Amino acid sequence: MDATVRWTREMQFSGTGAAGASMTMDARPEHGGQGTGPTPMETVLLALGGCTGMDVVSVLEKMRAPLEGLEIRITAERAEEHPKVFTRIALEYVFAGAALREDQVTRAVDLSQTRYCSVSAMLRQVAELTYSWRIVPGG
Repeated sequence: MDATVRWTREMQFSGTGAAGASMTMDARPEHGGQGTGPTPMETVLLALGGCTGMDVVSVLEKMRAPLEGLEIRITAERAEEHPKVFTRIALEYVFAGAALREDQVTRAVDLSQTRYCSVSAMLRQVAELTYSWRIVPGG
C-alpha cells in the first residue's frame, strides 16, 4: 500500500492514495491553516469510521439485511501533552431501516470491531475504544 502527501500552501497538504484519489488536509485557522480540510487527527477518525462502516455494510449485505442508511458518530479524547494521542474513542452506529433486526446489527458491528476493521485494531492498541448502536426508522 502506498500513499503520497504533498505540501500545497501554508498548513495545507494534499494526500493521494495508490488508486489516485486525493484529499486535502489542513490545520485550523488558530494553528496557521485555513480549515479547508480535516486535520490529520480528524482523518484518523474518518478512516476509523470508513473502515468499520465498510465492514458493517458488507456483512449486512451478505445477510440480505434491509439497510436504508448508516451514520457513524465518533467522539474522541486526546492526551493533554504532546504527542496528543487519542486516549478514548467512542463510536455510535446509527442505522436506518424499519425492517432491520437487532441481531443482524449486533452481529455486523461485533464482527467489524472484533475481527475485520484494521483501523479499530490499531487504535485499540493505544486508546480505549467503545461502541454502541441504535436503529432509527427509515433512511
